[in-house]
Amino acid sequence: MAGIKVGIIGATGYVGEELVRILCRHPQVTGITAAAKDAPGQPLSRVYPHLAGFADMEILDMDRVPELISGSDLVFIALPHGLSAPVAREALAAGKRVIDMAADFRLPDQALYEQWYQAAHEAPDLLGEAVYGLPELFRSAVSAARLVANPGCFPTSALLALAPLMKHGLVEQDSLIVDSKSGVSGAGRTLALGSHYSECNDNVRAYSVAAHRHTPEISYYASVLAGSKVEVVFTPHLIPMTRGILSTVYAGLLRPMDAASLRQVYRDFYSGEEFIQLLGEGEWPETKWVQGTNRCCLGLTVAGRKRLIVVSVIDNLVKGAAGQAVQNMNLMFDLPESMSLNYPGLYP
Repeated sequence: MAGIKVGIIGATGYVGEELVRILCRHPQVTGITAAAKDAPGQPLSRVYPHLAGFADMEILDMDRVPELISGSDLVFIALPHGLSAPVAREALAAGKRVIDMAADFRLPDQALYEQWYQAAHEAPDLLGEAVYGLPELFRSAVSAARLVANPGCFPTSALLALAPLMKHGLVEQDSLIVDSKSGVSGAGRTLALGSHYSECNDNVRAYSVAAHRHTPEISYYASVLAGSKVEVVFTPHLIPMTRGILSTVYAGLLRPMDAASLRQVYRDFYSGEEFIQLLGEGEWPETKWVQGTNRCCLGLTVAGRKRLIVVSVIDNLVKGAAGQAVQNMNLMFDLPESMSLNYPGLYP
């Protein structure tokens, strides 16, 4: 096939940078155009010196977004929530494919979106077309999509842990608890008091308890997988590290089950999935094991006979964002799903 020209709007944020880092080595990407409100007119490698020699393209000012759209086959939108929808509409009207990295199209229910994000949706007519881009669960829909909503990082870690349980109806649906820990990069590059070194170092804190905006996303797609309404209790915590998410899922089993039988359910469900790594009994994943990769690593057990525990780890900027977006791009353009994503992680 002919090469793919991609545009990245919001290229100076952590997710935009990670997209560039992955795509500049993608064998089917023949051009990358970057736009951002920060540092317009400068080379992207001036903002991120580690990209020197790989991503020296000029950062376009945001008023040149129409130019970026015109010259792209696929547009990645890495803007804050609420700003993506008008850009997505413009790109789709120009016949381009779109992957939105924000939350604007993750929830197909307009009222639910407006309740949790406290803003009117700018393109409600597109909600029915958007496909939720978690490839391991919705691969065929992603392959045929024009508009993909890239999942949130916490929902990616939680839903990959929950999916086999939901699909097989193994758990009490009112017993689901997701306890997640995230590195500071999940807050983005914008300065905020809570992510200052002296505020978050030597400290762990829960935040947005019972009110985090990823809660409805986790519950909605858990319900889709289960075929009935599921309410998930979700609590995020900020950990003093740069990258990574560790989510621990707790649930009550509907019938007694040992760990070996449960592990076989997961093994069968994720058979052939290149980016899912299932650990053996007594093995528990660590965030360093997936740093810089597009993998999700899962460990699980049964406490007693009817209480299960699943631990899921991902890199929030790769499988939780940019890597998953490239995985979706590969599907949309009928390329091998792991293209440009099959590499070992970083350690230590």
